Amino acid sequence: MDRKVAFIYDEIFLKHETPPGHPESKERLIAIVNHLKNSPVWDRLIHLKPRRATEEEIALVHEIGYIAKIKNSPPGYLDPDTYICENTYEVACYAVGAVLDAIDGIAKKDFERAFCAVRPPGHHAEIDTAMGFCIFNNVSVGAIYAKKLGFRKIFIIDFDVHHGNGTQHIFEDDCSVFYFSAHQFPFYPGTGRELEIGRGAGEGCTYNIQLRAGAGTREYLTIFQDILPQKIREFKPDLILVSAGYDMHQEDPMSHINVSTEGVRSIIRSILNSFYAPKIFVLEGGYNLQVLAECVELTLSEMLI
Repeated sequence: MDRKVAFIYDEIFLKHETPPGHPESKERLIAIVNHLKNSPVWDRLIHLKPRRATEEEIALVHEIGYIAKIKNSPPGYLDPDTYICENTYEVACYAVGAVLDAIDGIAKKDFERAFCAVRPPGHHAEIDTAMGFCIFNNVSVGAIYAKKLGFRKIFIIDFDVHHGNGTQHIFEDDCSVFYFSAHQFPFYPGTGRELEIGRGAGEGCTYNIQLRAGAGTREYLTIFQDILPQKIREFKPDLILVSAGYDMHQEDPMSHINVSTEGVRSIIRSILNSFYAPKIFVLEGGYNLQVLAECVELTLSEMLI
């Protein structure tokens, strides 16, 4: 019998429009949903539409002035990569809301696992800055919201090929949240050195693994089958949040890492088997549309087991 797995998605995420040729386009979610509808997993999922996160909820992480800036900015580029349109603020509120709904559902035991198919992504967003296609840090708001609900210890796994600078910085002095990232380095955004281990009260609760261009499935399996499970067992989290970026795949145009599709499956399986705590996956990167859709399907098929 399948585990109860929620798939949280709404067509509102397609209203965050980016210029032609921009890699973070609505076509990413269209490809995922169209693929899933034709797959065996679609009818086995609990389908939920997310609520809109409130300004107060987003302010658990982000500065009020920054939230107002996103709300009131005219369409255009906030940095060389990050585009905002007239609907972006509203869409970004729903992206955060999807993660909060997932946490609520876990807390109420409505389901054991959830996948949030959202955009814009979040792990590069700092407390007061948009960057790297990210507006609000969806996973980070979720982690603080979960703590308010009574989850004491939260483990964040980030397997996006780009380091989640925003998530690391938000929690680097907080040892109730452990941040674990494996990423290409040196690479955008330039953070995520192995010597970055947190600071002050958070020292030892940040763990970065730098991977050189050309690394592939073998290196990733060492990380996710050996190192990660040990770190999780030592930390004993109540909840695991996953920044699921599929751009470490060998066919993704945005990286120089060579993980195969079966390698991705093994990574997902290791995460799911690493500890008994409930797990929520939140979409980050992944820019080869076919590969992205296939990887999300295999993630969900593993989550259902």
